[in-house]
Amino acid sequence: MMKKEIKNIGLRVSPEVHQKLRYIAEYEGRTLNGQVYYLMQTCIRDFEKEHGPIRPEDLK
Repeated sequence: MMKKEIKNIGLRVSPEVHQKLRYIAEYEGRTLNGQVYYLMQTCIRDFEKEHGPIRPEDLK
């Protein structure tokens, strides 16, 4: 994937959520960004398993 295709998402979270997520990421051997990305992919996979694939025409 080309760098210009990567989107940036800014998230606001409480210090407690940030610390706990960072702890989990380190435990799992991921960066905080890698952990959030993993969780997003898991969410998408679970959604599509229940509701069917999200098609490109659905994303408009």
